[in-house]
Amino acid sequence: MAEFMHVSLIPGGTRTNQIASAIAFALILGALLALPGLGCLSLAEHADPDLPPDLPSLRVGTSGDYRPFSWGDGVRNGDGEHRYSGFSVGLARAYARETGRRVEWVPFRWAELEADLARGRFDLAVSGVTVRADRSIAGRFSLPVTVSGAVVLVPAASVFTDAAMLDRPDVRLAVNAGGHLERTARRLFPNAAIRPVAKNADVLSQLDATGIDAVVTDDLEAPHWLARRPGLRAIGPLTRDHKAAWFPKAASEERTRFDRWLLEAEGDGRLARWRAEHGLPPARTAEPIAALLASIDERLSLMSNVARAKQVLGRAIEDVAREARVLDAAVAAIDVEAKQRSREALDSAAVRRFYRAQLEAAKAIQRDWAPPGSNPAIERETFAQAELDLNARIRPALIELGDRIARLVVIARASGDPPPTRDAVARALDRHALTDDDIDAIHAGLVGLLSSAR
Repeated sequence: MAEFMHVSLIPGGTRTNQIASAIAFALILGALLALPGLGCLSLAEHADPDLPPDLPSLRVGTSGDYRPFSWGDGVRNGDGEHRYSGFSVGLARAYARETGRRVEWVPFRWAELEADLARGRFDLAVSGVTVRADRSIAGRFSLPVTVSGAVVLVPAASVFTDAAMLDRPDVRLAVNAGGHLERTARRLFPNAAIRPVAKNADVLSQLDATGIDAVVTDDLEAPHWLARRPGLRAIGPLTRDHKAAWFPKAASEERTRFDRWLLEAEGDGRLARWRAEHGLPPARTAEPIAALLASIDERLSLMSNVARAKQVLGRAIEDVAREARVLDAAVAAIDVEAKQRSREALDSAAVRRFYRAQLEAAKAIQRDWAPPGSNPAIERETFAQAELDLNARIRPALIELGDRIARLVVIARASGDPPPTRDAVARALDRHALTDDDIDAIHAGLVGLLSSAR
């Protein structure tokens, strides 16, 4: 083989205190949003009317239904345009302003997001989009802007107290249709009856429907729902996810520019202020070390896709020749990044140890997904599709993530920040169920790489 994200709803206290705090927090949030900052924006083809009309446009996809990222407040401005607010809305506005452009808002529906991206309806989507493997293949993500986790909201008097109790055929869960949370609900509760709801704004009201036991959201949207409907309690968080901007594959120049802007905004504290205004967790996800760990996590998340394609194709997980090429390419990529930034060359042996550790972890994930002797009978057209997926879709995504890792290694070294602790590496990669040896190797490789030849 050669290829190659637990945030609590309210920290501390009892569950009762947590929910009460969440409700109070959500009520305070409305006052916070009135402060200068990200503010309200028009959702139309020519938003930001205070900017010169001859500026070029940046087409930004937004959902308008997902607090605290993007939502409509039902008000129309003087031009008859709907006004929208949210962290993502403000993020896009700030980025466009600082790159000399106007935002052209393009509404999307979650079930159609991937198709809209493929059709080129927008230059990027920043509406609380969750990073996951299939999206990493279909498009390209920016550095993460925040973290979240899926939660289930149940009536306070409900008999359900943990996630395991919800995974039963007689349990009915409502969730927004077509988005990340529907997929998460089906994965976490395969035995439950899942009711997809076309509009995210309508999910909470499903608790009034006969037979609906709970609704699925995340720990960022949950405080807003709790404020609207007291008497609920949360189960979770049940996952750890990253949120990021999502770009078409061909928009590499725009994505690189956006990543550079995120790093700058994180470094000077703007991102931290914007997160606080919208009640997002304080985690500084776009700092070099955090972004580097998130990139390794994202790359490893693609390994089940690699394993699936190799299983169909009847290929071995280990490919010594390709691994050698991957290591050579890693050395070359980091060397190029160092030269472009006028930084000292990195020790090639340290580079190889760091990437070798990732390769071994990647192979371990693949072996867990596709144990020996599990190959099914394959139809010819399925074989052809697997070949296309592996070579034309998965590997290009892996290569671009590898290049981003190389870029972040050089940036992290230049920042002078200390390498991450072993526990930080383990937390960043916990969803992959890696062995202690794999975590130790990645940590040691990263420490050696960030510390060598300083």
